[in-house]
Amino acid sequence: MLVVDDLVVEHRDRGTGQVFRAVDHVSLRIDAGESVAVVGESGSGKTTLAMAATALGPRGGGDIRLLGHSLSEISRTRLRRLRPEVQVVFQDPHGSLDPRQSVRSGLRELRTLQPERTSWIGDAELLGSVRLAPELLDRYPHQLSGGQAQRVCIARALLMRPRLIVADEPTSGLDVSVQADVLALLRQIRATTGAALLMISHDLAVVRSLCDVVHVMYRGRVVESGPCEQVFVTPENDYTRELLAAMPGARWRSRR
Repeated sequence: MLVVDDLVVEHRDRGTGQVFRAVDHVSLRIDAGESVAVVGESGSGKTTLAMAATALGPRGGGDIRLLGHSLSEISRTRLRRLRPEVQVVFQDPHGSLDPRQSVRSGLRELRTLQPERTSWIGDAELLGSVRLAPELLDRYPHQLSGGQAQRVCIARALLMRPRLIVADEPTSGLDVSVQADVLALLRQIRATTGAALLMISHDLAVVRSLCDVVHVMYRGRVVESGPCEQVFVTPENDYTRELLAAMPGARWRSRR
């Protein structure tokens, strides 16, 4: 589904002109139906990694194979054809939606662009699949709560029947109860569609509840990887232990 091999991404500081490595020789793999998390503090490089891996951001050294195609060799035409199969749900749902379009109009635009991929479900049924009432179809983004807007974004992603969903901090900024609803929805989507999931998060509780494998990033490098339970119960890296120590301890050690 997605194979990242020894990826390097460099950025230049606009103020100083200094070049720094946002992603420093990182490798990871996501198989069909698998849920993989990349966690780390702000600035660790996790979002840069996700954007490069899905051809939405710059990449330097290393190799990325997305849905069986090397991004260094794929043609632009073929990449455009692959894009509907990889959908990204961003942190800011309102920023992802056109403020001039109602929910219905936004879905209609997607259907016009990809009629073959999107004819499998109607608008009302699609919203129902993300636990939204059909009455919301005629609302505009500013009329939606944060949780409703994020579910609309998830619905738009689902409409394309993706093989890989990238969720970049999808619950950040939402109320705790709304976070739980969004996580339950993502869990349901995994079970019913078989789509693979790449979760980008700083919230270890989110990762543990949803993902099979976790990669911990620090200053552009992956410092620890493994099955979630293994990493959370017996962390080997000092930075991983610091992340876990910053969370309510009993919460981690009492589960299971």
